Amino acid sequence: MSGVASTLAKKRAQAAGFGTNANATKYLNQDFEALRSQCLSRGTLFSDPSFPAAPESLGFKELGPSSYKTRGVVWKRPGELCSKPQFIIGGATRTDICQGALGDCWLLAAIASLTLNEDVLARVVPGGQGFGDNYAGIFHFQFWQFGEWVDVVIDDRLPVKDGELLFVHSAEGNEFWSALLEKAYAKVNGCYEALSGGSTSEGFEDFTGGIAENYDLSKPPSNMFQIIQKALEAGALLGCSIDITSASETEAVTRQKLVKGHAYSLTGATEVNYRGRREKLVRMRNPWGQVEWTGAWSDNSSEWNSVAASERPNVSAEDGEFWMSFSDFLSHYSRIEICTLTPDTITSDSVKHWAVTNHDGSWRKGSTAGGCRNNAYTFWMNPQFVIKLSDEDDDPNDNEVGCSFVVGLIQKNRRRLRKMGEDMHTIGFAIYEFQGQRDVHLDKNFFLTHGQKARSETFINLREVCTRFKLPPGEYLVVPSTFEPNKDGDFCLRVFSEKQTETLPCDDPVDAELPDETVSDAEVDSGFRGMFVKLAGADMEISATELMTILNKIIAKRTDIKTDGFSMETCRIMVNLMDDSGNGKLGLGEFATLWKKVQKYLGIYKKNDLDNSGTISTPELRLALKEAGFCLNNTIFQLLVARYAETDMTLDFDNFVACLMRLEMMFRVFKKLDAHKTGFIELDFQQWLNFTMI
Repeated sequence: MSGVASTLAKKRAQAAGFGTNANATKYLNQDFEALRSQCLSRGTLFSDPSFPAAPESLGFKELGPSSYKTRGVVWKRPGELCSKPQFIIGGATRTDICQGALGDCWLLAAIASLTLNEDVLARVVPGGQGFGDNYAGIFHFQFWQFGEWVDVVIDDRLPVKDGELLFVHSAEGNEFWSALLEKAYAKVNGCYEALSGGSTSEGFEDFTGGIAENYDLSKPPSNMFQIIQKALEAGALLGCSIDITSASETEAVTRQKLVKGHAYSLTGATEVNYRGRREKLVRMRNPWGQVEWTGAWSDNSSEWNSVAASERPNVSAEDGEFWMSFSDFLSHYSRIEICTLTPDTITSDSVKHWAVTNHDGSWRKGSTAGGCRNNAYTFWMNPQFVIKLSDEDDDPNDNEVGCSFVVGLIQKNRRRLRKMGEDMHTIGFAIYEFQGQRDVHLDKNFFLTHGQKARSETFINLREVCTRFKLPPGEYLVVPSTFEPNKDGDFCLRVFSEKQTETLPCDDPVDAELPDETVSDAEVDSGFRGMFVKLAGADMEISATELMTILNKIIAKRTDIKTDGFSMETCRIMVNLMDDSGNGKLGLGEFATLWKKVQKYLGIYKKNDLDNSGTISTPELRLALKEAGFCLNNTIFQLLVARYAETDMTLDFDNFVACLMRLEMMFRVFKKLDAHKTGFIELDFQQWLNFTMI
């Protein structure tokens, strides 16, 4: 229940404007300014209880408490490592980022690209902090996390081994912004070890809120160099890597000093006049801060002697940065990731903004985790979204008419789950042409009769699957899913488009048809009346305890339905629903009405038990609920499955009846209180307690 309350609170906060970059959500409710003021007034240095200087903050396996890699690690503040620590010296530059003993080169490549864009850097690394008068051992950074910006507070105790920072550090021994940034990012991901291994696009997106596309350089588009140049001009972040063919090749150095399985930043692209022709060059950055390409156009190579001094950059420093020809780049590197920034990140008027829409969703076993298209019986249960494309692209040089858009599907918080032995799911999405109602969750009949129009490039176990499309104007249905069904997870679906688009969840409205099925005492036939007299006893009323005995005696004789018996809680719900007098017991007419209802639900249950197993599965439940008059969205259906389904995602008869009775009571109570049919009710605390205790 607290999870439901948290979700509602978060939605209300976002509606009020929290979670934007201008008004970031305080991660774990820690307020940087308040905590710093508190420490300054007390004359103490901040120690963060939520990310302590302890083994659990380092890791769980490779960096776990018993690992040799963490033996002898101590935590020290910058002032204990040098006499005059500085936050940033001479501005944040790419050479401030040198890799330590953690396999997070993907993250460091993203940080290096970050330093090339002052506007973006200023959002991630807020000003007004350092080791001067206001120093209190506390710092903060801001990251984009699955649709919202969060402000993350840390203390400045850093892991040290043999007198050196264990992880990222600056080439300047007394500069600490990059080490503190890495610590804050480790905090939101659970620990330092959770940062090991990844794709640069993750870092790009978490520093910008942008969307990252991935290009295979073995088959690049013909205009790849122009794409790179335009991306750099637009302030995009770019990362590259060389694929490995086996684990033994990880961070292996080639003969020309390129590192395999290692994330580089692409920081520049230019053309120079070289021996009577134009030569395309790209500038690369190794986050190690050293180990540079030794081939053509490398530092101090002979090629530079044939280039005019005015066109020649500084190419002699051993700083991890180097130039190479674009043709060598394509032949040596395997892939490039380009992160397009969101409109709120771009301050320049010369940059063409793309429109962005963002939706949160979740996959839950038995309710909304239907798996990919291979699972025809359950695929329809996945969350569904409609994209409306109205205006075609403007590009006069493009012969292909259509609307360009990029769909990105991100699975949330999977790094944090590594401690529990989990990792990334295999995810993807399918796109269908769609015309019709948006306020309906399409069932399996639609997907059995319609082929997909497009799909994500692949299903893959990365944090994000992202694909660019160009389709004619119209409406399209996007169905995000895990590859296998019944995998729990949360996701964020984003659509970036060249022109304005509309993206909305495609889900059933919440409503119920509740016909008046009341049976009056006068309508009860003599046979039923006689049975009631026998069952009710001297007081001529049936209590919840008596009802439980009656129902369980009756269903025990049935072999066509499975049940472990009606519980006291279910019987109390039934009595509460039918009891008009408020005495907690059922009279003749009330019992007859209940009996009629149970008979009706039994018919629906039997009809939807398609395999005659005596139980109904959760996909069958959604159809049965509709037949019983309840129209429910994904969120409500998830709650029902979590409450009433067994571990094998089936419901027996008593749980099915309990579910329907609870639903009917909730709807009837609300509709009675909402006398003017506004869709809203107002309760004081006493009424709320009375209502929830029913």
